[in-house]
Amino acid sequence: MKKNIVILDNGGCTIKTGLVDLDVEPRIIPNAVIKSRGDKSTYIGHEFSACQDFTSLHYRLPIEKGFVVDWDAQKAIWDGVFSDQVLNVDTTESTLLVTEPYFNLPNIQDVYDQFIFEEYEFHSYYRCTAASLIPYGTLFNPQSSVPPPECMLVVDSGFSFTHVVPILQGQVVWPAVKRLDVGGKLLTNHLKELVSFRQWNMMDETYIMNHVKETCCFVSSDFKRDLEVCRSDPRHNDIVREYILPDYAKNKPGQVRQDDTLVTDADQILVMNNERFTVPELIFRPDDIGLQQAGLAETIAHSISLLPDDLQGMFWANIGLIGGNANFHGFRQRLQAELRALAPVDWDVVIYEASDPVTEAYKSALRFAQRPDFTQHCVTRAEYLESGSSASRRKFRDWSSQGR
Repeated sequence: MKKNIVILDNGGCTIKTGLVDLDVEPRIIPNAVIKSRGDKSTYIGHEFSACQDFTSLHYRLPIEKGFVVDWDAQKAIWDGVFSDQVLNVDTTESTLLVTEPYFNLPNIQDVYDQFIFEEYEFHSYYRCTAASLIPYGTLFNPQSSVPPPECMLVVDSGFSFTHVVPILQGQVVWPAVKRLDVGGKLLTNHLKELVSFRQWNMMDETYIMNHVKETCCFVSSDFKRDLEVCRSDPRHNDIVREYILPDYAKNKPGQVRQDDTLVTDADQILVMNNERFTVPELIFRPDDIGLQQAGLAETIAHSISLLPDDLQGMFWANIGLIGGNANFHGFRQRLQAELRALAPVDWDVVIYEASDPVTEAYKSALRFAQRPDFTQHCVTRAEYLESGSSASRRKFRDWSSQGR
């Protein structure tokens, strides 16, 4: 009997999951246990779709600062994913492909093994980082008949951090992987502080402010010019937008005000001026909030400088963007301009952008799992019962196995 292959892209904000041969597009589920003060209910992962009141939500996140730190919450969310309410799989007759954080700690990796083989009793599984799946996808080769480039650099700007990951012949070059301590969570929190200081107190409104960030913010191509435009006329300029805050008592979601939007006296308006571009600017200028780190473009240039000299030109020409922050309007154009200024003049700088950066790792995992040799990469439950986590360490080559 053919076994189900379950894909679980276990991100810090959301889980992208599905079954090979059934789910071309993933089911996106919050990776959190969420408590709503509005309807006084607690929602575990997939149950959040039933929530009607998003005011003052309290998030219990299994993943903090890039690592799984709350396994009780993670198990509750995974239980729901594997249940008949989402995937409806018999784990004992299934194979799992799960993503893990970059530079995951060995003792946390051992807990992954224990949960997957002892708690859920999967038949076999494969564990890797999101970027290591990209060579199997179509980010760098939309015509899938063309093989992927041997040298590529994946920029994964997600919830907790932004990672720059060089990949050579399908293998991550771990000594050149770099981390920028700016991710979607920091940007949302920074926006909450700005808005709470200048207008409404939104410190408890993480869900609403995250939606404001995703619908209003953009990456500026000329930061000083846009800042001056906002300063010279704060209320009437081409950048300012008005966001109508939601009214859940009347079942009205929040939205950006359009020319034809009807606004009543009861509506609360959030004016988004220079906040629209100063928040995403932190990815390129972390020192704006005191982070002693280089911006994304400089981090990429530093990563490439650590690679073999004769291959660096190919890495400059194959830069791919994944992760939710790549959805910011103007992100690729700004990065292209900054990288062009840093790269040697005789080398091309080419940036590839996914149609949906959030689900690109899932779609790449889907193609990997459909390969005939996929099962050879997996660790089986029998191997785990015989050798323990040593079986995983032998097959899953990561940063901790460098030099062994």
